Amino acid sequence: MKKTILAALLISAVSTPVLAVTIQGTGSSFQYPANKAWSKLYFDKTGNKVNYSPTGSGAGIKEVSARHVDFGGSDKPLKPAVLKEKNLSQFPIGIGAITFAYNIPGVNNLKLSEIAISGILLGNIEYWDAYTIKKDNPGLKLPHKKVLFVHRADKSGTTFGFTYYLSKMNTVWRSHFGARKAVNWPMKNQIAGKGNFGVSTAIKTNPYSIGYVDYADAVSNELHLASIENRAHKFVKPDPASFAIGAKFANLNPKKDFYANIEYPKAGYPVMTATFVLVPNESNKKVQVADFYRFALAHPDTISALGYVPLPPAVVTRIETYMNSKGMK
Repeated sequence: MKKTILAALLISAVSTPVLAVTIQGTGSSFQYPANKAWSKLYFDKTGNKVNYSPTGSGAGIKEVSARHVDFGGSDKPLKPAVLKEKNLSQFPIGIGAITFAYNIPGVNNLKLSEIAISGILLGNIEYWDAYTIKKDNPGLKLPHKKVLFVHRADKSGTTFGFTYYLSKMNTVWRSHFGARKAVNWPMKNQIAGKGNFGVSTAIKTNPYSIGYVDYADAVSNELHLASIENRAHKFVKPDPASFAIGAKFANLNPKKDFYANIEYPKAGYPVMTATFVLVPNESNKKVQVADFYRFALAHPDTISALGYVPLPPAVVTRIETYMNSKGMK
């Protein structure tokens, strides 16, 4: 009789399939291409699903704080005190760049100095053939057309990263606007797009426009990208080599819940940002979220192909220790 019961239990265990897990996330559109690529690979390897919608960092923070999702994505890191108040954990998943994408018919290889960037963003430069732009682009035929600035319509970590860079680079911007997820932009000629994809689309479809957009979306939309003056006063192209140099200045410390803003580094490309995941500490799916990102961080080539800078192995080790300390094991 005992043998019969044991045999029945063994048959039941073998025939009962292991249920696949689905986790839900939302937030940063900046990290969406990375999450999309990782989640496909993760599903192929494990059968587990990760559904992530690019609603913007502001929505990501709001939705995970309300426990409407299993994790949130944000390019604006939360300070330790805020994380404690919201009972959240936070860790980075990669580093990327915010580019100056533009659409000027017949113009390639545009260079923008810090003075030119400041002039456009503060509304002091209204035409593409302004002397401040022309002097650094002697071989380009810049038109007497109004500059159309494209920005995010939603509360955005990309906007926060971009304005953090502007605040470090320009004292006037810092004193009047600062670093924010949403800004009342001062220039007259402007339009807005929803998410990084919306900004990319608006630039692509509007001649004489320029805007800030993450590298992955800019490349996938085949946009022209400006070389810009960095903190060392050198013009640098937005490419993986210059991103890797800038990323070296990231100070990602688990004792501070990895809180760090790395925009405007001393060398390399000057508009850099880490992108973060927020997880509720009491969630019954926090282990599954952590398992996905353990898998993701073990496959850095998946996102380096998209133009992100993968986290150094030492930082990945710190993230593993941090997740374990938060009960994500």
